[in-house]
Amino acid sequence: MWRRMDTLLESLTKNSGALTVLFSAAVTVATVVYAFLTWMLVTETRLLREAQTEPRIEITAQPFETAFILLRLHVRNTGLGPAQRLRFRIKVNNGGEPALRMLSELTKPNFFEKGIEYLGPGQERFSAFTNMAVDFNEKVTAVFEVWMRYESATGKRYETTTVIDMAEWKGAQQLGTPSIYKIANSIDKIQQDVGHFASGFHRLGINVYTQDDRDQENDELCQRYEDELRESCQTQELPLRLHETTEQPDTEDGAP
Repeated sequence: MWRRMDTLLESLTKNSGALTVLFSAAVTVATVVYAFLTWMLVTETRLLREAQTEPRIEITAQPFETAFILLRLHVRNTGLGPAQRLRFRIKVNNGGEPALRMLSELTKPNFFEKGIEYLGPGQERFSAFTNMAVDFNEKVTAVFEVWMRYESATGKRYETTTVIDMAEWKGAQQLGTPSIYKIANSIDKIQQDVGHFASGFHRLGINVYTQDDRDQENDELCQRYEDELRESCQTQELPLRLHETTEQPDTEDGAP
Protein backbone atom coordinates (compact mmCIF):
# COMPACT_ATOMS: atom_id res chain seq x y z
CA MET A 1 0.00 0.00 0.00
CA TRP A 2 2.80 2.45 0.89
CA ARG A 3 4.51 1.64 -2.38
CA ARG A 4 1.38 2.62 -4.27
CA MET A 5 1.15 5.92 -2.41
CA ASP A 6 4.80 6.65 -3.16
CA THR A 7 4.22 5.86 -6.82
CA LEU A 8 1.20 8.18 -6.97
CA LEU A 9 3.08 11.03 -5.30
CA GLU A 10 6.04 10.57 -7.58
CA SER A 11 3.71 10.63 -10.62
CA LEU A 12 2.02 13.85 -9.44
CA THR A 13 5.39 15.46 -8.83
CA LYS A 14 6.59 14.62 -12.34
CA ASN A 15 3.36 15.83 -13.98
CA SER A 16 2.71 18.91 -11.82
CA GLY A 17 3.19 21.27 -14.74
CA ALA A 18 0.60 19.49 -16.87
CA LEU A 19 -1.89 19.37 -14.00
CA THR A 20 -1.43 23.08 -13.39
CA VAL A 21 -2.23 23.78 -17.02
CA LEU A 22 -5.36 21.59 -16.88
CA PHE A 23 -6.64 23.30 -13.72
CA SER A 24 -5.96 26.73 -15.22
CA ALA A 25 -7.86 25.76 -18.37
CA ALA A 26 -10.81 24.56 -16.31
CA VAL A 27 -10.87 27.79 -14.32
CA THR A 28 -10.68 29.80 -17.55
CA VAL A 29 -13.59 27.91 -19.10
CA ALA A 30 -15.68 28.37 -15.94
CA THR A 31 -14.89 32.09 -15.94
CA VAL A 32 -15.92 32.43 -19.59
CA VAL A 33 -19.17 30.57 -18.97
CA TYR A 34 -19.91 32.72 -15.92
CA ALA A 35 -19.19 35.90 -17.90
CA PHE A 36 -21.49 34.73 -20.72
CA LEU A 37 -24.33 33.98 -18.30
CA THR A 38 -23.82 37.38 -16.64
CA TRP A 39 -23.98 39.08 -20.05
CA MET A 40 -27.24 37.24 -20.84
CA LEU A 41 -28.72 38.32 -17.50
CA VAL A 42 -27.74 41.95 -18.09
CA THR A 43 -29.25 41.82 -21.59
CA GLU A 44 -32.53 40.39 -20.30
CA THR A 45 -32.67 43.05 -17.59
CA ARG A 46 -32.07 45.81 -20.15
CA LEU A 47 -34.75 44.43 -22.47
CA LEU A 48 -37.20 44.17 -19.58
CA ARG A 49 -36.51 47.77 -18.55
CA GLU A 50 -37.02 48.94 -22.12
CA ALA A 51 -40.26 46.99 -22.39
CA GLN A 52 -41.55 48.69 -19.24
CA THR A 53 -40.75 52.15 -20.58
CA GLU A 54 -41.35 51.51 -24.29
CA PRO A 55 -44.26 53.32 -25.97
CA ARG A 56 -46.16 51.80 -28.87
CA ILE A 57 -48.29 54.09 -31.01
CA GLU A 58 -50.94 52.69 -33.32
CA ILE A 59 -53.31 54.53 -35.64
CA THR A 60 -56.43 52.92 -37.09
CA ALA A 61 -59.69 53.91 -38.73
CA GLN A 62 -62.66 53.29 -36.42
CA PRO A 63 -66.39 54.13 -36.72
CA PHE A 64 -68.47 55.89 -34.09
CA GLU A 65 -70.22 53.49 -31.74
CA THR A 66 -73.47 55.41 -32.08
CA ALA A 67 -73.19 56.15 -35.83
CA PHE A 68 -71.56 53.41 -37.87
CA ILE A 69 -71.38 55.49 -41.06
CA LEU A 70 -69.15 58.11 -39.39
CA LEU A 71 -65.49 57.11 -39.60
CA ARG A 72 -62.50 58.70 -37.85
CA LEU A 73 -58.83 58.02 -37.12
CA HIS A 74 -57.96 56.63 -33.72
CA VAL A 75 -54.47 57.31 -32.29
CA ARG A 76 -53.64 55.29 -29.17
CA ASN A 77 -50.59 54.45 -27.05
CA THR A 78 -50.77 50.70 -26.37
CA GLY A 79 -47.30 50.50 -24.79
CA LEU A 80 -46.29 50.59 -21.14
CA GLY A 81 -44.34 53.83 -21.38
CA PRO A 82 -45.21 57.39 -22.42
CA ALA A 83 -44.57 58.67 -25.94
CA GLN A 84 -42.98 62.09 -26.29
CA ARG A 85 -42.68 64.44 -29.25
CA LEU A 86 -45.01 62.44 -31.47
CA ARG A 87 -45.05 63.63 -35.10
CA PHE A 88 -47.22 62.59 -38.07
CA ARG A 89 -46.85 62.65 -41.81
CA ILE A 90 -49.73 61.28 -43.88
CA LYS A 91 -49.83 60.81 -47.63
CA VAL A 92 -52.35 59.36 -50.08
CA ASN A 93 -51.26 56.19 -51.87
CA ASN A 94 -54.50 55.60 -53.76
CA GLY A 95 -57.87 57.24 -54.27
CA GLY A 96 -57.06 60.44 -56.09
CA GLU A 97 -58.99 63.64 -55.42
CA PRO A 98 -61.74 62.01 -53.26
CA ALA A 99 -59.05 60.56 -51.00
CA LEU A 100 -57.42 63.99 -50.65
CA ARG A 101 -60.74 65.55 -49.64
CA MET A 102 -61.32 62.72 -47.18
CA LEU A 103 -57.84 63.21 -45.69
CA SER A 104 -58.53 66.94 -45.36
CA GLU A 105 -61.69 66.16 -43.40
CA LEU A 106 -59.99 63.68 -41.08
CA THR A 107 -56.90 65.78 -40.26
CA LYS A 108 -58.70 68.93 -39.13
CA PRO A 109 -57.44 68.60 -35.50
CA ASN A 110 -54.24 70.59 -35.06
CA PHE A 111 -52.18 67.75 -33.56
CA PHE A 112 -51.78 66.15 -36.99
CA GLU A 113 -49.78 69.22 -38.04
CA LYS A 114 -48.11 70.29 -34.78
CA GLY A 115 -47.76 66.83 -33.24
CA ILE A 116 -48.37 65.61 -29.68
CA GLU A 117 -45.78 66.41 -27.05
CA TYR A 118 -46.89 63.74 -24.57
CA LEU A 119 -49.16 60.71 -24.88
CA GLY A 120 -49.27 58.52 -21.79
CA PRO A 121 -49.90 54.79 -21.66
CA GLY A 122 -53.51 54.03 -22.58
CA GLN A 123 -54.20 57.60 -23.70
CA GLU A 124 -55.82 58.19 -27.07
CA ARG A 125 -56.72 60.94 -29.51
CA PHE A 126 -59.35 61.10 -32.22
CA SER A 127 -59.43 62.84 -35.56
CA ALA A 128 -62.41 64.56 -37.13
CA PHE A 129 -64.95 62.32 -38.82
CA THR A 130 -66.03 61.69 -42.37
CA ASN A 131 -69.45 60.52 -43.50
CA MET A 132 -68.97 57.28 -45.41
CA ALA A 133 -72.53 57.48 -46.75
CA VAL A 134 -71.42 60.39 -48.94
CA ASP A 135 -69.33 59.30 -51.96
CA PHE A 136 -68.95 55.83 -50.50
CA ASN A 137 -67.65 54.18 -53.67
CA GLU A 138 -64.88 56.77 -53.99
CA LYS A 139 -63.92 56.79 -50.30
CA VAL A 140 -63.48 53.02 -50.01
CA THR A 141 -60.75 53.18 -52.65
CA ALA A 142 -58.62 55.50 -50.50
CA VAL A 143 -55.34 54.19 -49.11
CA PHE A 144 -53.33 56.30 -46.64
CA GLU A 145 -49.76 55.84 -45.47
CA VAL A 146 -49.08 57.25 -42.01
CA TRP A 147 -45.50 57.87 -40.89
CA MET A 148 -44.98 58.45 -37.17
CA ARG A 149 -41.92 59.35 -35.11
CA TYR A 150 -41.79 59.53 -31.32
CA GLU A 151 -39.46 59.10 -28.36
CA SER A 152 -39.59 57.13 -25.13
CA ALA A 153 -38.93 58.48 -21.65
CA THR A 154 -35.30 57.34 -21.95
CA GLY A 155 -34.81 59.28 -25.20
CA LYS A 156 -34.92 56.30 -27.57
CA ARG A 157 -36.43 57.18 -30.95
CA TYR A 158 -38.98 55.13 -32.83
CA GLU A 159 -40.22 55.41 -36.39
CA THR A 160 -43.18 53.42 -37.72
CA THR A 161 -45.22 53.38 -40.90
CA THR A 162 -48.86 52.24 -40.98
CA VAL A 163 -51.06 51.72 -44.04
CA ILE A 164 -54.78 52.46 -43.65
CA ASP A 165 -56.88 50.90 -46.40
CA MET A 166 -60.49 52.08 -46.41
CA ALA A 167 -61.49 49.12 -48.60
CA GLU A 168 -61.40 47.01 -45.43
CA TRP A 169 -64.66 48.67 -44.39
CA LYS A 170 -66.49 47.77 -47.57
CA GLY A 171 -69.43 45.51 -46.71
CA ALA A 172 -69.11 46.09 -42.94
CA GLN A 173 -72.38 46.20 -41.02
CA GLN A 174 -73.61 46.89 -37.51
CA LEU A 175 -76.41 44.92 -35.90
CA GLY A 176 -78.61 46.61 -33.32
CA THR A 177 -77.91 49.65 -31.18
CA PRO A 178 -74.86 49.85 -28.90
CA SER A 179 -75.64 49.32 -25.23
CA ILE A 180 -73.96 52.56 -24.19
CA TYR A 181 -76.26 54.46 -26.55
CA LYS A 182 -79.35 52.81 -25.02
CA ILE A 183 -78.13 53.64 -21.51
CA ALA A 184 -77.58 57.28 -22.48
CA ASN A 185 -81.11 57.55 -23.93
CA SER A 186 -82.62 55.95 -20.83
CA ILE A 187 -80.77 58.38 -18.56
CA ASP A 188 -82.04 61.30 -20.66
CA LYS A 189 -85.63 60.07 -20.32
CA ILE A 190 -85.25 59.66 -16.56
CA GLN A 191 -83.84 63.17 -16.30
CA GLN A 192 -86.77 64.59 -18.27
CA ASP A 193 -89.33 62.80 -16.10
CA VAL A 194 -87.68 63.97 -12.88
CA GLY A 195 -87.52 67.50 -14.26
CA HIS A 196 -91.26 67.43 -15.05
CA PHE A 197 -92.09 66.28 -11.53
CA ALA A 198 -89.82 68.85 -9.93
CA SER A 199 -91.26 71.70 -12.01
CA GLY A 200 -94.87 70.62 -11.45
CA PHE A 201 -95.48 70.06 -15.15
CA HIS A 202 -96.65 66.54 -14.34
CA ARG A 203 -98.28 65.45 -11.10
CA LEU A 204 -97.56 62.20 -9.37
CA GLY A 205 -100.48 59.78 -9.17
CA ILE A 206 -100.27 58.95 -5.46
CA ASN A 207 -102.99 57.27 -3.39
CA VAL A 208 -102.84 58.66 0.16
CA TYR A 209 -103.62 56.14 2.93
CA THR A 210 -104.40 57.98 6.21
CA GLN A 211 -105.40 56.93 9.71
CA ASP A 212 -109.08 57.54 8.88
CA ASP A 213 -108.77 55.02 6.09
CA ARG A 214 -107.28 52.51 8.50
CA ASP A 215 -110.10 53.06 11.04
CA GLN A 216 -112.72 52.65 8.33
CA GLU A 217 -111.09 49.47 7.14
CA ASN A 218 -111.02 48.09 10.70
CA ASP A 219 -114.73 48.93 11.18
CA GLU A 220 -115.59 47.15 7.94
CA LEU A 221 -113.62 44.11 9.00
CA CYS A 222 -115.33 44.02 12.38
CA GLN A 223 -118.78 44.40 10.80
CA ARG A 224 -118.07 41.63 8.33
CA TYR A 225 -116.87 39.37 11.15
CA GLU A 226 -120.03 40.03 13.20
CA ASP A 227 -122.23 39.30 10.16
CA GLU A 228 -120.45 36.01 9.50
CA LEU A 229 -120.72 35.06 13.18
CA ARG A 230 -124.45 35.87 13.23
CA GLU A 231 -125.07 33.78 10.10
CA SER A 232 -123.13 30.90 11.63
CA CYS A 233 -125.25 30.97 14.82
CA GLN A 234 -128.51 31.02 12.83
CA THR A 235 -127.37 28.00 10.82
CA GLN A 236 -126.70 26.00 13.99
CA GLU A 237 -130.12 26.83 15.58
CA LEU A 238 -132.21 25.91 12.52
CA PRO A 239 -132.12 22.03 12.89
CA LEU A 240 -133.12 22.24 16.57
CA ARG A 241 -136.28 24.25 15.81
CA LEU A 242 -137.29 21.84 13.07
CA HIS A 243 -136.93 18.90 15.48
CA GLU A 244 -139.15 20.56 18.08
CA THR A 245 -141.95 21.28 15.59
CA THR A 246 -141.99 17.68 14.28
CA GLU A 247 -142.09 16.02 17.74
CA GLN A 248 -144.90 18.13 19.23
CA PRO A 249 -147.76 16.67 17.10
CA ASP A 250 -146.65 13.13 17.96
CA THR A 251 -146.89 13.91 21.67
CA GLU A 252 -150.45 15.31 21.34
CA ASP A 253 -151.69 12.43 19.12
CA GLY A 254 -150.28 9.79 21.43
CA ALA A 255 -151.95 11.13 24.61
CA PRO A 256 -154.48 8.69 26.31
